Amino acid sequence: MNDSTGVAEKTERPLDVAIQGAGYIAVQDKNGNEVYTRNGNIQQDDQGQLTIDGNLVLGDNGPIILPPNAIASFGSDGTLSVTPDDGDVTATMDIDRLKLVDIPVANLAKNPEGMLITADGVPAQRDENIKVSGGFLEGSNVSAVSEMMSSIAMNRQFEAQIKMMKTAEDISDAGNRLLRGS
Repeated sequence: MNDSTGVAEKTERPLDVAIQGAGYIAVQDKNGNEVYTRNGNIQQDDQGQLTIDGNLVLGDNGPIILPPNAIASFGSDGTLSVTPDDGDVTATMDIDRLKLVDIPVANLAKNPEGMLITADGVPAQRDENIKVSGGFLEGSNVSAVSEMMSSIAMNRQFEAQIKMMKTAEDISDAGNRLLRGS
């Protein structure tokens, strides 16, 4: 599993977050289980619940719910602040904080739906040191050039092995012809 971070890309969406360095966002899947993701593309559903790919985003108090008509933003520690839609910043208040966790790669597994879980099945504890950038999303951590080079190298190895098998077959055929005396 590749746990390197991708480049943070500015989106200007206040609900988007990119994790700085290692870490994951805790979400609740449709079965009520805690699972983890680096995808910070947070959406708000009709009931005000924050979701990522249909999974409820978890905070200190369980699934995070935004009040109606509020302008939301995330602080670097994952704190979710809301301002009334009239723009009165003096009325800004913190309503919850993302549950950000750091799980060693050795303790990560995927569930049947492809979501990350802890291999030991114990929910991860919040890590106070994880920081996020609001208004950003993490881009891919895959380098197209290095993946292409790896693919070319594997293709060349495959071709070399096919040639070796063909040569071995030719030698075997020649040996059989000698034994038959033809």
